[in-house]
Amino acid sequence: MTAPTSARGRRRAPSRIERAAGRAAALQKPRVILALLLLLALTCVLLLDGYLRAEVGGDQRVRTGAGSGDVPDRILNGGPILTFRGGRATTVSVPSKTIALTFDDGPDPTYTPQVLKILDRYDVPATFFLVGSMVSRHPGIVKTMVDQGNEVGIHTFTHVDLSYQSNARVNREMRQTQLALAGAAGITTTLFRAPYSSETDAIDDYSWPVYRKLGEEGYTSVFVDTDSDDWKKPGASKIIDWATPKKGKGASVLFHDAGGERTQTIEALPRYIEKMKAKGYTFTTISGVVEKQDTAGEPSATPASGAASGAASGAAGTSAGQGAETGVRPGTARGDTTAGGLQAAHRAATGMTLYEGKALLVAVAIAEWALPVLSGLLLVVGVAVMGRFGLMLLVARRHHRLRNRRRFSWGPAVTGPVSVIVPAYNEKECIANTLESLARSTHPIEIVVVDDGSTDGTSEIARAAADGLGMADVRILRQENAGKPAALNNGVRSASHDIVVMMDGDTVFEPETVRHLVQPFADPEVGAVAGNAKVGNRDTVIGAWQHIEYVMGFNLDRRMYDLLRCMPTIPGAVGAFRRDAVLEVGGMSEDTLAEDTDITIALHRAGRRVVYQEHARAWTEAPGSLRQLWSQRYRWSYGTMQALWKHRKSLTDKGPSGRFGRVGMPLVVLFQIVTPLFAPLIDVFTVYSMIFVDLQAALLAWLAVLGVQLTCAAYAFRLDREKYRYLLMMPLQQLAYRQMMYLVLIHSCVTALTGGRLRWQKLKRTGEVGTPAGANG
Repeated sequence: MTAPTSARGRRRAPSRIERAAGRAAALQKPRVILALLLLLALTCVLLLDGYLRAEVGGDQRVRTGAGSGDVPDRILNGGPILTFRGGRATTVSVPSKTIALTFDDGPDPTYTPQVLKILDRYDVPATFFLVGSMVSRHPGIVKTMVDQGNEVGIHTFTHVDLSYQSNARVNREMRQTQLALAGAAGITTTLFRAPYSSETDAIDDYSWPVYRKLGEEGYTSVFVDTDSDDWKKPGASKIIDWATPKKGKGASVLFHDAGGERTQTIEALPRYIEKMKAKGYTFTTISGVVEKQDTAGEPSATPASGAASGAASGAAGTSAGQGAETGVRPGTARGDTTAGGLQAAHRAATGMTLYEGKALLVAVAIAEWALPVLSGLLLVVGVAVMGRFGLMLLVARRHHRLRNRRRFSWGPAVTGPVSVIVPAYNEKECIANTLESLARSTHPIEIVVVDDGSTDGTSEIARAAADGLGMADVRILRQENAGKPAALNNGVRSASHDIVVMMDGDTVFEPETVRHLVQPFADPEVGAVAGNAKVGNRDTVIGAWQHIEYVMGFNLDRRMYDLLRCMPTIPGAVGAFRRDAVLEVGGMSEDTLAEDTDITIALHRAGRRVVYQEHARAWTEAPGSLRQLWSQRYRWSYGTMQALWKHRKSLTDKGPSGRFGRVGMPLVVLFQIVTPLFAPLIDVFTVYSMIFVDLQAALLAWLAVLGVQLTCAAYAFRLDREKYRYLLMMPLQQLAYRQMMYLVLIHSCVTALTGGRLRWQKLKRTGEVGTPAGANG
């Protein structure tokens, strides 16, 4: 970056902010990208949590009444275990006096541990068909389940009816559940049970291709032939009766350890086990049933061919020969296991399968931790925002009534002349309009234009305008480019009067503005007065959005801060100060990019009172493009953070400084930094809820919040006597403009956290804001 030069070409040393400008500029794009990545990451966390709960991509369809003409009769009439060994569909029945105890829909953090305790107490193994999303949320339970010697199978990742899903969705449901099992217990499995399945005679022409596809990949599909129907909650006694096979037959028995309230299942299970053991039954896993059939040499238990065996190994993630002792603790196995210590259906997860499974669990853990925290914070933010709206309405009404009482007076009328300081840097489009508006002032003024090294002839245009208007009390000071704070300080030092009014070079005053602005100085406690800044170029969409923001977000706020005696900012477009007060605090500081906020807080800390004068209106030219608007608000947000940090010691001060530190500063931090930071999450939650949860409820909630905002805005417009037609733009403002402001704030926070610095940025002006009469429309 080259050193700045004066109008005569002399080089000067750059200021502290300018010296850092090069470094800051180099970091802008990375910070924008980081801010967007943060928002994207939070969105991904929300979508992941929604997927785990089957709200994203969920499918509640369950097929019933379909024909089964394509399904072989031997399958429809066969046993509850379906394999494709040797490439041929085969079923296996449970031997007599044998129970293959199975549980669906887990793991559940409440009921599954109770089931496991009961099984451990009675030394009974079971096969759990697990939902992958539940495994990823409760991996510790699955680890305990496997270590205890139980067997696990896949019940899909999101509990969908696979007969409705594409091959890609079927593969995804299976693989994601395998990854969850790998991350939780270090194993994968060859067992599968489809959601909503029952006995083999319920296989239809739509589900049969799914079973055949999975069987060819090495999976064993498991059905039931005895159902406890515990999900109906008929009472423990009926659950026991319904789960009891007839006439000593063996059975694959279905219970549920999740998917709802399962206290009756927990009550029935120990009684059921005792009853079946008393009848001479033994308990085993699904793999135990297959192994017994293989040992007996029955055809249905013929070992798989090399192709099918390889497919099974591939589906499970590794071959059985690689099995490390990761599944069952020595001496605790109760079901049939391989030589390596794993249940026969289990495979040890290795390589990328294991690492991807661990990564999945980490991501889910982050989502599981982050969502409740964010939800709680959003609840607090929502209550705070709604409370703020209510407080603003009440305080604004009281402020309006107090300030507009006929007998209200600041004291004797202030009639003495004041100095108006106009800092100008390349303001050729606007400076003539600014001086023309000041020429109509009803209060005696001296005008000090400080040309901060303009290169576009601003000084010459200002002199010509002053001469043309016959304005004798206009002084034009020229200085080398040093920034707005230096120009204001030059003007304050050169001012002839005790009260100085500061305005921007792109702003126009109404004839009564100065007179209204200086009246509060009749009170000797008042050290500064904030005026009512308004958007002059409001006929564009961007201008209308900013107009709403100025009337509602700035001026309505200032009424509240005024009554609380903690005004945080005197707008640069229209503010008045006691000259000695400005000099007492060291003038306008270059320490921050928000010199107006900085000087306001400094005055509070010096014991000076800062008030708001709603009738002192100024019309300013707001940014006319999104790029310029971003630059301006970025500087405002970052500068405000700098000013708050600079004056952080006011939190422990006494008197007016402490009042601002303990009242004003928390309000600014809460409502200008914290709540806007979380606002994008509210919008993301709203969109998420509309798409995946409840469109009507989410839409009504959004409309209710919009209604509250419209009410506040309408009242603010009424107080400022503005036309309501601009409020028609408010819904669009909430959908577009507000999101941009959130991103700007996030960008500013990232800049602050990374220690970046910014320089003061000059916005491109058009000069379209003319006299107040022309801007009032």
